[in-house]
Amino acid sequence: MGVPALFRWLSQKYPKIISPVIEEHPVDVDGQKIPIDARKPNPNGEEFDNLYLDMNGIVHPCSHPEDRPPPETEEDMMLAVFEYTERVVNMVRPRKLLMIAVDGVAPRAKMNQQRSRRFRAAQEAADKDKEKEEFYKMLRSQGKEPEGGDGKPKKTWDSNAITPGTPFMDILAASLRYWCAYKLNTDPAWEKLKIIISDATVPGEGEHKIMQFVRSQRNSPQHDPNTRHVMYGLDADLIMLGLATHEPHFRILREDVFANDTKPGCCRICGQPGHMAAECKGVPAKKEGEFGEKKGGAPLKPFIWLHVAVLREYLAVEMSVPNQPFKFDLERALDDWVFMCFFVGNDFLPHLPSLDIREQGIDTLIAIWRDNMSTMGGYVTKDGHVDLARAQLILEGLAKQEDAIFKRRKEVEERKEAAAKRRAQQANKRARRGGPNGDDAPVTPAGNFMGSRKRGEMVPDINALPTFNPGTAQTSSDPRYMTHDMVVNKANVANKSAAAVLKEKLLAQKNGAPAESQKDAVDQLMETVDTSAQTSPASVLGKRKVDEDNDAGTPGRNSPDPAQNGPAKDPEGPAEDTVMLWEPGYADRYYEQKFHVKAGDIDFRHQVGRDYVEGLAWVLLYYFQGCASWTWYYPHHYAPFAADFVDLKDMKLDFQKGKPFRPYEQLMGVMPARSNHVLPAVFHPLMTDEDSDIKDFYPVDFVVDLNGKKFAWQGIALLPFIDSKRLLDAMATKYPLLTEDEKSRNAFGHDALLFSTKHPLYEDVATNFYSKKAGAAEFNINPQVSEGLAGKVEKNEEYLPSSSLSFPLPGATPFQDVDDDQSITVHYVMPPTNTVHKSMLLPGLKPPNPRH
Repeated sequence: MGVPALFRWLSQKYPKIISPVIEEHPVDVDGQKIPIDARKPNPNGEEFDNLYLDMNGIVHPCSHPEDRPPPETEEDMMLAVFEYTERVVNMVRPRKLLMIAVDGVAPRAKMNQQRSRRFRAAQEAADKDKEKEEFYKMLRSQGKEPEGGDGKPKKTWDSNAITPGTPFMDILAASLRYWCAYKLNTDPAWEKLKIIISDATVPGEGEHKIMQFVRSQRNSPQHDPNTRHVMYGLDADLIMLGLATHEPHFRILREDVFANDTKPGCCRICGQPGHMAAECKGVPAKKEGEFGEKKGGAPLKPFIWLHVAVLREYLAVEMSVPNQPFKFDLERALDDWVFMCFFVGNDFLPHLPSLDIREQGIDTLIAIWRDNMSTMGGYVTKDGHVDLARAQLILEGLAKQEDAIFKRRKEVEERKEAAAKRRAQQANKRARRGGPNGDDAPVTPAGNFMGSRKRGEMVPDINALPTFNPGTAQTSSDPRYMTHDMVVNKANVANKSAAAVLKEKLLAQKNGAPAESQKDAVDQLMETVDTSAQTSPASVLGKRKVDEDNDAGTPGRNSPDPAQNGPAKDPEGPAEDTVMLWEPGYADRYYEQKFHVKAGDIDFRHQVGRDYVEGLAWVLLYYFQGCASWTWYYPHHYAPFAADFVDLKDMKLDFQKGKPFRPYEQLMGVMPARSNHVLPAVFHPLMTDEDSDIKDFYPVDFVVDLNGKKFAWQGIALLPFIDSKRLLDAMATKYPLLTEDEKSRNAFGHDALLFSTKHPLYEDVATNFYSKKAGAAEFNINPQVSEGLAGKVEKNEEYLPSSSLSFPLPGATPFQDVDDDQSITVHYVMPPTNTVHKSMLLPGLKPPNPRH
């Protein structure tokens, strides 16, 4: 889950929460990689007990990376996952436990957002395939044959396969189990490590399965309150989850996404000099140096720590109100801070129209919270439950400021537009003064075309045109004649797709463009421009995207009719805003256009407000206690205004637990028809046949409401809502047609616990499950033997002691077979959480040392 721009905002406001990770790297000598010895002390100066991996944050960038050519096969993807995971483990060097949590079936509330992402991802993949086909046509029209394969463009790998129930997720689960067992057999640093693998067959989002584990261990009487936790992931909401554990010894590990992608003057994909990204073929660098060190290759992105303990220190100051009428409780204040962050948006609720984190929306709420502390008489939340009467006071305070916020936002936008217009005018003036006949034209040596840097690459300077003999006149009839407009138009090529550029070049050749002219020189200049770097902004597809780019709402019910809305305008152009929040009457226009209700229907507005408050209560419980309801969801695309929250104290919240969807049911609920290949074939007709009862769930084209934003990727995908009863009834007719293998992928699984035969826990497991005195097929773990791990283990009937261990996928592998597997695998069951997760520090805690 992601909270838009939260990480950037936090790191700028509280800079000391961030520090660089000190990382050791394997040494490559004469082609031989010398691995890191993770048994040595951690170079960061602190040892850690438990490492938790939100695994989807690793799988996505390894399977469809943005900074290098994609892996050729799914086997290559698995090897990339292993390599990345090992790098993270070597940074942290956990001494007790490694938990690998893959997203399983999500609550119904999350499926709305998943549906929006996957429809967009499929559409983006289809667009890429069209561009490839056009590119191949262009090459053939030039008499050139595309490199590699059978001459057909390779289809873009569908990242929607990273969803529970697909064959890819089966491959991932088997590969992770194999690799962890292999490491337990071959890496001495893993001998005392316990590994929990919660794969996609176990319901729940990865990060929330991790939180469930942490809460379950805190309930154990043997839990060490000074356990040092590290959680890896790219989603900014991990920060709030870290606070919600009330375990101060907690860090978040993530890539520094703002670090420079490449070395100056090098390709941003492969990191090698001599070409730009548009010309990169992914060829490995040649070995250089006396000892065979490889000089090329894109540099690894650095990692950073986010210190939850330091953030707690900052918030202890900010959330402390002088002379408040009750005792200050930092743990309760932190919970209130997390609660207020929900108002600026998350994966379950759209943000309130008046709140934007980039406009200091959280600071606005904190100020209101502080001002109302005496009136409230206590904190807004307690142990994951919200006091609705106190929440009403916060929202009333925001409602008083809404009009001013909207007007101020418009004023800021107008100032920015005026400044941009002024800069453009100044640039035009400079261009006219520096034209071919101007006195101020800069003198640039012919051929020196390299200008500014773009993402680490040198980009040609359009003003550095080759000069000609001053005595040779250039007129409009001269083929070398070049006007300023022609130069500008040529520069605009950089904003078009590669296929469009090729098409224009071919047309120019067919029309007999003269050779050896100034125009040809510009053509050669522009051929080096990296058009791929000029494409539209990164989409919000996939969980791996940086949260700073994710600003879309949550799709749901009450979808406006696409015929009424029409397609979104050009995403590169300004969007027409007909709601005009800065003008009187904006609330009427908002509900008329977004919800299609009459302007005077105040009861409907209040109902939307109650639905939103119900969502806030659900999300708060989800963070602090676990999933309160698998079936609840927010039933609207848009959020209400703060003024629409009334009589909250009279609301009665009662969530029905329900049960999660099966994997195929979630797939049918979130996938577009373009991605039906990840589903068993028996379900395909339900998505595509005209007589299908649920075909309306799978539109090929859909409207994206920009909702006041500039780019389509920031908008809200107005997809038809999934009626779960209709969906399940339609699928029930197809279940009998599934094969046994397909049925197995639709079943729920177990968490797996792996450890070496050299671990102290092995004797207990071997005695209970595999000795002559073997007893029941399950028993409770002794935390003193397991080094703190509480819970229950069950015998895994598929595991055979001392069997051989082989890579589970076909093709070449760098791993050698293990003839006598010295690891053991059992099913793991977390301790039941029969008590409430309390917002308190545990007795015996030694506070972390403050950072200066």
